[in-house]
Amino acid sequence: MPNYIKNIVAEKALDLAALVSYNPGQIVSMTLAQNKAISITIFAFAAGEEISTHESHGDALITALDGSAEITIGSGIHTLKKGESILMPAAIPHAVKATEDYKMLLVVVFPSNS
Repeated sequence: MPNYIKNIVAEKALDLAALVSYNPGQIVSMTLAQNKAISITIFAFAAGEEISTHESHGDALITALDGSAEITIGSGIHTLKKGESILMPAAIPHAVKATEDYKMLLVVVFPSNS
């Protein structure tokens, strides 16, 4: 039986935020799935770290697992706190900046023709 999701144990409750650790001055990530249809990644941002403005050809859903961050989508700036989610539509420039230590789950769903 294939495992489409990696780096986690099946059939076991887990704390996704505990899978990645904060490292000062760094962004740490762990990929759970990556293929033509979907990408699932967990990130830990040290306070002040950021992913600069870029675009994706898929819709990206962020769920904050710990801390808070400033999420820029187009010209709008949003604060995302633990337990909250936000959708970043495909082809719209977006960025993430940790305002404090911040962990997030990122799910990107790509169009079927990519």
